[in-house]
Amino acid sequence: MPKLKTKSSAKKRFSFTGSGKVKRNYAFKSHNLRKRSQSMKRKARGTTILKKSDFKLIKTFLPYK
Repeated sequence: MPKLKTKSSAKKRFSFTGSGKVKRNYAFKSHNLRKRSQSMKRKARGTTILKKSDFKLIKTFLPYK
């Protein structure tokens, strides 16, 4: 069987928790922050867990994780 390639973009953006869930960072935090509300910037701090529907797609991008 041929080996599957890992998507480099997914490798940089997602990581797995100990229980197998996928962690992601929040979007829209790199520039133009003066347009964003304080509450949005506060909520976008840190990381969050990916939704189950998106998990299936990301799992195909990261076959050996």
